[in-house]
Amino acid sequence: MAGDEQRFKSAFDSLHAFVYFAPEVDAALTGTGLRPGRMPYFAGRAAAMGAVGAEVVAATFYNFNPEVVARTIPRAWTLATPEQVLDARLEGTDKALTRLLGDHVKSDEVAEAAELAREAAAGCTAEGRPLYAAHAGLAWPGEPHLVLWHAVTLLREHRGDGHIAALVLEGLGGLEALVTHSATGRGFNLAAAKLTRGWTDEQWAAAEGRLTDRGILADSALTDAGATLRDRIEVATETAARGPWDHLGPERTARLEELCRGLSRRVIEAGAFPEGVFALGRP
Repeated sequence: MAGDEQRFKSAFDSLHAFVYFAPEVDAALTGTGLRPGRMPYFAGRAAAMGAVGAEVVAATFYNFNPEVVARTIPRAWTLATPEQVLDARLEGTDKALTRLLGDHVKSDEVAEAAELAREAAAGCTAEGRPLYAAHAGLAWPGEPHLVLWHAVTLLREHRGDGHIAALVLEGLGGLEALVTHSATGRGFNLAAAKLTRGWTDEQWAAAEGRLTDRGILADSALTDAGATLRDRIEVATETAARGPWDHLGPERTARLEELCRGLSRRVIEAGAFPEGVFALGRP
C-alpha cells in the first residue's frame, strides 16, 4: 500500500483501535475477573501470545513503561486464562461494533470490506513479527464485521511489528520512540502520551535530554536531523508493511481503503474515541 502513517490510521486503524475505548469491551474483560484499569488492555492485547510475562508484553508493545506493565502482568493470568480473555474481547468487540455501526453492521459494504481485508491479511508474513504471528494463530470469527475487525487487527499488528524493527535499527527505545512521535504532532498529545503509556514527567524529561544530546530534539521539538530520522522510520515501516497490499493488488487495495475509510468515519462519528487524546484529533 502506498501511503503514510496518517493514511493507514485514517482508513484502517480506527476499525481496530476503538476496542481500547469501548465500554462493552472493557465490561466483557473485567467480567472475566480482570481488574479495572490498565489490566484489560494489557491482557486483552497480549492474550493471543498465551500467559506471557511482563517482559514479553513490554518488549512487544514497546512504548509502555515496563514498570506499569509489571503491575498487571502476569497477575492477570491468575484471574482469567488467555482463552477466557480472548473470548471476552471478541464478545465485547461484537457488541461495540454493533453499537457504533448500527444497522450498517450487516451491510454489503461491511461484508465486502471483510472479504478484501481477509485476503490482504493473507499477504502478511510472520517471520520476526511476534504480535502479528500470535494473532494470526487465532481462529477466524464467523460474522463479517468480526472478520473485518480481526483482519484489520492482523494488518495493524503486522505493521506495528515492522515499525518496532525500524525503531530498533535507529536506536530508539520505547520511550524515545514515543517522545519523538509525539513531537511530530501526529500521535497522542503530550499529556495523553505520558498518561496512557505510564511515563512520569521525570522519565519523559530524561528521555528528552538524551534525545537532545543526540541532536534529535531541541527545546522539545524535532531538529532537522530528528525530522529526517522520523521520516526514515516511516519509510522503513511502510516498506516492511507492503506485503498485504502487494498481495491484494492496487485496484482491490484502493477499494478496501475506500470502504474502510467510510466505515472508520462512521465509528468515529458515533463516538468511538474521546476528545482531546490525539494531537490531530481522532485517528
